Parts: sequence; C-alpha cells; structure tokens
Amino acid sequence: MEATKEATSRGRVRVERSAKRVRTYLGGRVVADTTHALLVWEIPYYPTYYFPLADVEESALKQAGATKHSPSRGDGVVYTVTSGGAEAPEGALAYPESPLEDIRGHVRFEWDAMDAWFEEDEEVFFHPRDPYTRVDILPSSRHVRVEVDGVTVADSRSPRILFETGLPTRYYLPKVDVRFDLLERTDTATHCPYKGTAEYWTVNGRKDLAWSYRTPLPESERVAGLVAFYNEKLDIYVDGELQERPKTKFS
Repeated sequence: MEATKEATSRGRVRVERSAKRVRTYLGGRVVADTTHALLVWEIPYYPTYYFPLADVEESALKQAGATKHSPSRGDGVVYTVTSGGAEAPEGALAYPESPLEDIRGHVRFEWDAMDAWFEEDEEVFFHPRDPYTRVDILPSSRHVRVEVDGVTVADSRSPRILFETGLPTRYYLPKVDVRFDLLERTDTATHCPYKGTAEYWTVNGRKDLAWSYRTPLPESERVAGLVAFYNEKLDIYVDGELQERPKTKFS
C-alpha cells in the first residue's frame, strides 16, 4: 500500500501521506518534486496530490488575487503557475489556515493545468492512483451477450472480466465476437491511471457505448484490444441471465 497508516479527516475529506515520489511539469520544467506528497480525497471517487511548499519551485507561484472557499478546507488562496515560458492561470490553490491542519503549508495543482504528472518515473493520467483501488482482470468461459435496443451487438464465450474497486463489473470481449458493422468510431478519448487511454465507438447509433484500450498500461495488459460496453446504458446477459443495470456516474 502506497499510503502510510497516518490519516486525518474532516467531514468527507480524508488526508493520507504517500510514500511515492511525485512530480508535475509545466513548460517542460519541473514545477514540484516531492517524496512527501499528501493524498487528499476532496471528492469520494479518487484523491488529489498536495505538495509541501518547500518542494515547489518558488518562482512558479504568483498569487492571482482570488480566493476560493471550501466548507471542509477553508479559504483557499489561488495562484497562477508559470514555468518555462508557459502559464497556467489559477492553476494552483493553497489553504494556509485550513481547519485540516495537515494541508497547511501545502499546495494543490489543477491536474489538467499541468503538462504532465509522474509517480516515480511512470507518467500518470487523469488523476492520482488511489491506493485503495484494485483492478483484477480474469479470463472466463462465461457466455456474455450484449444487446442494444433489442439488437445483439456482441456475443462471446471467452470474455476477460475486469473487477475494479467501486465500479461495476466490466466484460471485455474479443473483437471477433463484436458486430463492428454496428459500431462507428468516434473521436472520444479518455485516460485512466490504471488502464491507459481508451478509444470509443458509437453502437447502433448511440454514441460512446463501447470502448477499448489498444495499448493499456502494464497492470491492465490483459484487456489489450478487447471491447467493453457500458452496463449502465444497455443490456448484458451473462450465461443467459439479464444483468441489472448499475447506477453510477456513467449512467
């Protein structure tokens, strides 16, 4: 487990110390580099990183003249981040007098405002990895059939089943078992810190119902080139039994 046992919380916010080396870049230069990052769960789904101010390039932060208030974290000071000729307006936030004592003396960078993030020497996309999230990918002989508006769009007896903490079971199917005459590629792409970059398809006229990872990260290589479908938005039968549509943020 990457986080230590030390943890504090206020309301729904939890704070833990990470043992990873964490870096973020802007303008081709390191803006912050630390082995003492905090993992802060500002929302339930995943944490964000807070850097000790001592591990942030001093010249990179300039107060933007704005503040933001959080019921749990207090009044935040907003910073513009500049580095290597690049500028990220309102790209960082600090809570110098936060009710959460652990985050005082730390700064949070807006993830998308930075050019790149690294945990140790591996680039991380979208958000930090949650030390309490596990991804298990298992081969299976279960019969999986996918229907969209009554039309079978995939039928397989050799799925890979992906179990990810906090998310519905996902069924990844070989492309030869998918009716690609009913799929149309879209320009949508998403990034996952556990699986990598996904490409998407419209299915039977309904946009972005299916996705695949061409070159997933090493921990998720077992789903490379396979196709999954949103359980929340269509009908999936497993061994002939219709699965209940889960209610999630993707519904």
